[in-house]
Amino acid sequence: MNDASYKKLCIANILNGVTEGLSKYSRPTRVALVFAAAPDDPVSIFDPQSLLRGHESKLEDIFFANGNQWRLRIKENILSQPRDYMIPENDLELSGLISYGGSASDFFYQMWFTEHHPDMCSVYPTERWLEQASSLLIHDYNTRNAPINSSDYVLKNYSLQAVADHIVDVWDKLLEVDYIIQIPPILNDILNISKTREEGAWARGVLFFADPRRIEPLSFLTKIQKHERPMVSNVKHIRKLLVAVERSNRKLVSDGRTIIGITDSPVPESAIAAEFNGDYGFLRMGNEKIASFFDGSFHSTTREAKLVELEELLLDSKIETQASTSLFRVVSHLVHNAGHGRHGCTLVIDLNTTPLRLAGHVLEPPISLLEPKNIDLVCSLLRIDGAIHLTSDARIHGFGCLLDGNTVTWENMARGARYNSALRFSAANSHIIVVVVSADRPVSIIYNGIEINAFRQWHPVYHYTPELLSLKQYLNGAFL
Repeated sequence: MNDASYKKLCIANILNGVTEGLSKYSRPTRVALVFAAAPDDPVSIFDPQSLLRGHESKLEDIFFANGNQWRLRIKENILSQPRDYMIPENDLELSGLISYGGSASDFFYQMWFTEHHPDMCSVYPTERWLEQASSLLIHDYNTRNAPINSSDYVLKNYSLQAVADHIVDVWDKLLEVDYIIQIPPILNDILNISKTREEGAWARGVLFFADPRRIEPLSFLTKIQKHERPMVSNVKHIRKLLVAVERSNRKLVSDGRTIIGITDSPVPESAIAAEFNGDYGFLRMGNEKIASFFDGSFHSTTREAKLVELEELLLDSKIETQASTSLFRVVSHLVHNAGHGRHGCTLVIDLNTTPLRLAGHVLEPPISLLEPKNIDLVCSLLRIDGAIHLTSDARIHGFGCLLDGNTVTWENMARGARYNSALRFSAANSHIIVVVVSADRPVSIIYNGIEINAFRQWHPVYHYTPELLSLKQYLNGAFL
């Protein structure tokens, strides 16, 4: 393999590792890279999933509008820096994207981009992922015949370390002295506790880890004698202790090695808190969510449907802004209630001037969801088989409604009757939005027979070595 082919393979290999890793951590995700390996190299782009399409004007302004000013600035910055030292570059602030990049004496400039999903707890672990990709690219690109498959493997399985790297960054800013807690083992223990049942029940309650030098000011309800304090790595014992704090404002307190005791004090800002909620949970720093955890690994999702596409549809409809805002608020409440209750439901949002008549239980008079006393009633009606019929004035006209329609060719038999009935009904009726909440939490927003919030599918790029494009070619419309 010649030098040029090897370097192209390095880029494709690392990008594929980031893409696959982030797709498991978040959801199907696209990744792109803009770079210039040497100071005088043309700016190149690797964007196999067209992530940066739509941002051409901004990219042109950044890299070409002011001549070579950006190159001169980087040359001055890296002039006195040692090899392999990367100086972080400013975020390019492309809408809807997370980016991280840097400059170095042995790899002049690189900027990585990925999607900012609306349901992310925090963007910072993803930024640390891109930072790791940047470091690995510098190493692999400049090391002839480096074992680049190891970089691919690291990036595919980086979620725990990405979370740990973010916590390290936060502690570096918050703690005035060096901390002595080892973070990755703690995160592993949290995942193991979340997978351990006690008498058939999943873990519930809060366990937080604080620097030992910051535990003393806490007000404890009780402490465990020093010689009897259980090790956090003793997962089964810790799972039993969580029974003492579940469904309360009490928390278990750990110094990173053992359980110190139980407190009802607020979680300190610098503490790592694991909030166990059954078969899932959230990792926090103080009160700020970092990530969720379930199925034995960390994820970026807040587990709350953001319904961005629904909000856009309502704003684009003919109903007044105030009415669309109220309607979106009540629909969001119903969707989140169904999600937390772990039961599916279907909401038919009827934007017609004269509402449709649906087969089901018709309410006389319709129930207004703008009256708080009616919300609990409708949340209970969600559990009944069939759809809820909701009009643009936020009134419920019926429940237990049956949806019918002719077969459409794009049905997905893997999604079940609720989803496919919604596709058929939406395709057959205009000015109808159907929101389908599955029992396992995915939310589908269907309009004119199309699921408008369907996940994009990404395709691996490691099985071939693509030709890189110059940024000018890309801006002129060329594709990989």
